[in-house]
Amino acid sequence: MAPAFALTVDEKPSAADREALPDLLEAFNEKHWPGHQPWQEVAVFVRDAAGRVAGGLYGETYGGWLFIRYLVMPEGARRTGLGRQAVALAEGVARARGCHSAWVDTFSFQAPGFYLKQGYEEFGRLALPPVGERLFFRKAL
Repeated sequence: MAPAFALTVDEKPSAADREALPDLLEAFNEKHWPGHQPWQEVAVFVRDAAGRVAGGLYGETYGGWLFIRYLVMPEGARRTGLGRQAVALAEGVARARGCHSAWVDTFSFQAPGFYLKQGYEEFGRLALPPVGERLFFRKAL
């Protein structure tokens, strides 16, 4: 390592420190991939009667891909079509931003069947002892 640099471990980094990394990576990417689609957040929230977030979807679009980072539905709203609608709304935003595909990862005890029903196909899996596997899905938009 160059003498002007030092490694530190921070288990609770500040928002500014966390954001420094994607900003630095984006600057590097732009040099090698000029004009590529920028990173943008997308969120579809399920709110309760008081307006509090009770579930929803959060992800990002970048370089032509939608990445679904989180999808969780309130207990009473599962198997009602609300999750399907949230995914469809996020996919619509991604299409409008010029995305060609979407991807998501989930655990074997979470929702792999849900994503298959939404037209996603598995492209990878990792062992997750002792509780199952982490599954990766993609879908052409």
